[in-house]
Amino acid sequence: MYRRIQSALAQSPPIDNFDVFKEGKAQNFFESQQAVIALCTYFQELLRNIKDLDEKQLKGEFFNLLQVALWGNKCDLSFSAGEDSSQKTSPLESLQDLLPYILVNDMEKLWSLLIDTKKRATDKSIVRVDIILDNAGFELVTDLVLADFLLSSKLADEIHFHGKSIPWYVSDTTKHDFNWTIKQLQSANHMWMSRCGINWEGNLKKGVWVFHDHMFWTLPHEFASMAKVAPDLYAELQKSNLLLFKGDLNYRKLAGDRKWEYSVPFSQALNKFHPAPLCSLRTLKSDIQVGLRPGQGEQIQASEPEWMISGKYGVVQFHAAV
Repeated sequence: MYRRIQSALAQSPPIDNFDVFKEGKAQNFFESQQAVIALCTYFQELLRNIKDLDEKQLKGEFFNLLQVALWGNKCDLSFSAGEDSSQKTSPLESLQDLLPYILVNDMEKLWSLLIDTKKRATDKSIVRVDIILDNAGFELVTDLVLADFLLSSKLADEIHFHGKSIPWYVSDTTKHDFNWTIKQLQSANHMWMSRCGINWEGNLKKGVWVFHDHMFWTLPHEFASMAKVAPDLYAELQKSNLLLFKGDLNYRKLAGDRKWEYSVPFSQALNKFHPAPLCSLRTLKSDIQVGLRPGQGEQIQASEPEWMISGKYGVVQFHAAV
């Protein structure tokens, strides 16, 4: 359907560059202003003291921002059928309450990978993290904050973002959305929002943030066929030390969109897709989930039949490359 919309526009100059979902994405961003302000303020205050944090404190902040990026994934216009899905309050305040709803929590494994990679890095080697983006709006801001934290804490030297080459699933991030969001923050009438925007524009200019929009992400293939269908993209991802896949659709494509048993290992569902160590940050909005403890899925199903599609539960699910 989204390709059809795009092809209709492509055949209709002068509107061939028109994004029919632009207005909804912008509205989501503006309606999430209070949450964006709270997050930017929290983050700028964190940056002031980041050099004084010991490893344990740094890990705590990493876990916080990782969870904010996870729950930011609830803001999805295709999921809400275009209804208001903006983030009204700061998710930072409710992280503790939301912890029990993370069904697979591999944050410790992620931290170990990043710390070990950093310790092993030489002067010449670059630690690279790739974020395969999902929604524009508030979720994108949470991803940018996480990316900035990884650079500022020296856990990474370069962040590569992967967005969509055409408007997709209503609120997915395109290059225009990415640049527009940073410009909006830069020109915001709020000191810390504006500071974030200016810093992030600087990261792009310096080349420590890079945006890619390969066509593969909007093709119908599962990721297991990427090496064959888009070997150039697969080779690009192999350069990374860690791939963070945001959102539900990316999870479906990681797991081949099959009706797996809940307890099937994540590695099995990935079906030999491992260009680099990877982690899915996803709130559940479709009926596919793997890597649960035996009986865990069935237990939730008994009391909450809608658990897989409500967006109430999330996973931080890691797989180390073989």
